[in-house]
Formats: sequence, C-alpha cells, structure tokens
Amino acid sequence: MLPQDFRCRHRLTVRWAEVDAQKIVFNAHYLMYADVAITDYWRQMALPYTQSWGHLGGELFVKKATVTYFAPAQMGDVLDIGIRCVKQGNTSLQFEAGIFRGQQLLNTVELVYVFADAQRQPQPVPQQLRDMLTAFEAGQEMVQLRSGSWNDLGRLAERLRMEVFVKEQGVPAEIEMDEFDPVCRHVVAVNGLGHAVGTGRLITDAPGVARIGRMAVAREMRGSRVGRQVLDALLAAARERGDQEAVLHAQVHAKNFYARAGFVPEGEVYDEAGIDHITMRQKF
Repeated sequence: MLPQDFRCRHRLTVRWAEVDAQKIVFNAHYLMYADVAITDYWRQMALPYTQSWGHLGGELFVKKATVTYFAPAQMGDVLDIGIRCVKQGNTSLQFEAGIFRGQQLLNTVELVYVFADAQRQPQPVPQQLRDMLTAFEAGQEMVQLRSGSWNDLGRLAERLRMEVFVKEQGVPAEIEMDEFDPVCRHVVAVNGLGHAVGTGRLITDAPGVARIGRMAVAREMRGSRVGRQVLDALLAAARERGDQEAVLHAQVHAKNFYARAGFVPEGEVYDEAGIDHITMRQKF
C-alpha cells in the first residue's frame, strides 16, 4: 500500500495535543485522522454535507472501525492519509485508510458505515451515491460546468448566491439580484446530485473588457478546485468572444485567489455592499 494508490489524500501535521506520554501519537487519534480524511473525501466528491445527505434521505453511521498499527507517528510529522471506498454492500459502505509518513505506512484503518434514515433504521445505499462513489474511484470528474443564460441557469445560481452572499455575508437580497443577470453569461458548477457548488457571471464592462462577478462557492467546497474551474470557464468565454482583458471587484480576503489566476490589483480598497473590495484586472 502506497500513498499514490489513493485518489483522495489528506495531509496534516501531528500536533502536540495528539502525542501521549510515550512521545508518540496516542492510538485513538488515528481514528480521528481517518475521520478527517473521509470528510475531505466527501468534499472531493463535491458533496456539501447538509444539502447532500438531506437530498439522499439519510446519513452514514459507523458500524465498525478497525485499526492496525505498524509504526508510530511523532509530533511534527507530516502525514498523508489516503482513503478509498473498497466495497459497496446493500446498506453499507466499507472504506480503507492508509496513514503514511512519506512512503512509509504507519497505520491502516477500516471503516464500515451503514446508511440509515432519520430514525437510524438501515436503508439501501441510494443508487446516486453508488454511482458517484464508482465514478470517483475511477478517477472521473465530479463537477460538471454548465454555461448559459439566466433562463438556463438562474435557478441554480440564485440558490447558491442567496446562501453565500445574502445569508452568510449579509448582502441585501435586492442588491444581490440585479438587472444585469438576464443579460449575463453564467457558469454554474454542478455536482452529481444536480446541486450548484460554484457559480459566476460574465458581462461586458466596456468594448473589449469582460467584467466577472458574483463568484460564489459553497462553504464546504472553498479551497477546492471548484472556484478556479468556474473562473477559468468565465475567462475562456471572454477570450472566445474577443475580449482583450477582464476586470473584477474582488473581496479583499479573496485577493490571493484571483492573483494566482493572473489578476493584478489596482487602486485602493473600497466598500461595496458593506464588504471591503479591490479592483483587479487581467490582460489577455
């Protein structure tokens, strides 16, 4: 077993609080490491927890957890936790985790989950979830990018934008939904359940200038590839229609995200809808 055997790998550093009197990681923490990794597994499958499991009509509950130890980890070690689904039963799913320091296998964890309803009664694992697990382990892309008009994508984009901008950031709804939406090109990233996990829009700011805005990513998907995928799709659409540059109003906390995509800040920080923004530009 090697780290590269796993599509999903989560990296963490051993903390002081996880080390016992023997100066090695306390045995129970390896289960915690596996649990952290499986949370990242669902994230890499583009499945925000509450919305996704609500749609599927149940949740996964641990039935069995088995840990096998080979060598100890110590404070400061950088560990890679690989996790994969190795078996699908009728009502259960079996996962296997490998905990590595470099290429050295320190620990394996077997987790058996049962899919159950709100009363914790076992139910058949939904076919949608089965299909997504199979696709993920086969290396398939878990997010589909859709590009189109507000008529095509408005329902998906609006729900996510209301969740992010209105409920989370406190932007007034009457500001968030404006007169530009019907004339914009919209891109929505959709997961295997048909839910929007990222969105953005493109409008002409001036001749040859594309303005990108309303970039939103579901909370649990931030830091994944979703935001960059949406941004790249919008930039590609701008180039295809002949624009020479793109401009956007970035929330200051997201400045580095846009800088990594080639945008350069200009001017001073300003307030927009009660949030600090800065203008950023990219020339093609």
